[in-house]
Amino acid sequence: MSIDQAIAQLEFDDKKGAKIMKEVLLEAQEMAVRNHHVEYKSNLYVADSFSGKGTYLKRIRYHGRGRFGIMDKVHCHYFVKLVEGPPPPKEKPITGFQQATEYVQKLRNRTIIHSL
Repeated sequence: MSIDQAIAQLEFDDKKGAKIMKEVLLEAQEMAVRNHHVEYKSNLYVADSFSGKGTYLKRIRYHGRGRFGIMDKVHCHYFVKLVEGPPPPKEKPITGFQQATEYVQKLRNRTIIHSL
């Protein structure tokens, strides 16, 4: 997906993570132009985008009668990879018949190990 399409998709999402991802994409787009000598900032596409687990901070939440619970303050890392050029074309989805033929072919290609 091109970076302009990704930013447009995230602009209409009301979730907290979408706003953060939009800011990261805009910052990465500016960094590509400034630091990596990309000529046109709209000539980029999102090649890879994923999040990872960050540090967890444990806190105590006090309840009544001398009891307590443990709260987790969760953090995460977000990684995005932008590549210069037009985005690759989408692959056609595999039909159910094609999946069945591949499965049958896989079953027919099996061999019995240590046999005669």
